[in-house]
Amino acid sequence: MSRNKVAIVTGASRGIGRVLALRLAKLRYDLVLTSRSLAELESLQEECRRLGQDALALQSDVSDENSVRGMFAQSLEHYGKIDLLVNNAGLGIFNSVLETSLADWERVLKVNLTGPFICAKAAFEHMRQRNAGTIINISSAAGLKAYAGQAAYTASKHGLQGLSKVMAEEGRQYNIRVHAICPGGVATEMLAKSRPDLLGDQLIQPEDVADMMEYLLALPPRVSVDVLHLRRFNSATF
Repeated sequence: MSRNKVAIVTGASRGIGRVLALRLAKLRYDLVLTSRSLAELESLQEECRRLGQDALALQSDVSDENSVRGMFAQSLEHYGKIDLLVNNAGLGIFNSVLETSLADWERVLKVNLTGPFICAKAAFEHMRQRNAGTIINISSAAGLKAYAGQAAYTASKHGLQGLSKVMAEEGRQYNIRVHAICPGGVATEMLAKSRPDLLGDQLIQPEDVADMMEYLLALPPRVSVDVLHLRRFNSATF
């Protein structure tokens, strides 16, 4: 069994997920890096190893239960435990209600909502046996507000907020801590496609999201934070 804490990061190959994984390596976590692109994961794996941490790169589809269960089995075989799950994998298809096809609707919800459910369920099964664990869901400001032209994405992230609340309630008896981070516009490829009007110097950086994750992981056992809403300074408040 690993003497370090062990974290699984989904959607780790690029964007926010890649930065979160590297931050966890700097915090001395051993890592399971997952995404659908193995080539990009392998370069990240090498970066984590250069930081002195062990890293396992596994190709996995979060929306496929068999794929997720296989990934968890390999992770447990390699490390013997899982301390942290970061549900980061996400898909953005941005259209209005009238312009959203049923196929696109189902694709977005399958990755953004069903995926975190499948991963969290697998994590719960292990963490409750150890009576310890943390799950961090990377949600979105779209899970707290409504955005025209983002029908499926907004619905999926609102669903993830609801799932996070249930997980937090059910996890308490097993000492499983559940948090949701809800960033607004983050400088990623996804945002560049959905909001080309936003300027780079106005955007949240992936490192800002990593700062929020690090804050949550450093909380003392006596307290918890359910939701962190990280917004651009120039964006609207509630």
